[in-house]
Amino acid sequence: MKSIISLVLISIFSFQMQAQEWQTSKIEGYGKIKYFEDAAEQPDSTLNYKLVFDIKDGKEKEGVNVGLLKIARALNMLESGKISSKKIDVVAVVHGDATDLVLSNEKYQEKYKKSNPNIELLKLLKENGVKIFVCGQATAARNIAQEDMNESIQLALSALSVLSNYQLRGYALIP
Repeated sequence: MKSIISLVLISIFSFQMQAQEWQTSKIEGYGKIKYFEDAAEQPDSTLNYKLVFDIKDGKEKEGVNVGLLKIARALNMLESGKISSKKIDVVAVVHGDATDLVLSNEKYQEKYKKSNPNIELLKLLKENGVKIFVCGQATAARNIAQEDMNESIQLALSALSVLSNYQLRGYALIP
């Protein structure tokens, strides 16, 4: 009986130790990562991280859009690798099935009868210097007026213009 209790306590302790390793050091509460100091490839503090994210999927994970979550994860990863914020420049463009995430909370509620689950994450990303554009062609196709959009979003002529412009400026595409 003692050995069973010991085994249960060890299992609980091990699980708690593993759970404590997940972190969201930069974007609190979103994009959790587990940092491995001994990993062969690490963020490189000599590089400037110029990243452009292509957010076109409407799927959600952990209650928010998967593309926004990927940005949070990247920022948390770079933070854990001790990359200075001055060396990080992140841009994203939203289009396709993801377009409705740019709606203000009021317009999102009108359409889906629930709050926009991305509002807090959009705010945190903007506060951390992420520029988020939405494809003007996608908003036009969905009858989304600029005044119906979240204040963290900027209107672009198209996703194609954002993706090509930033890649030609030396940004790495993160699909």
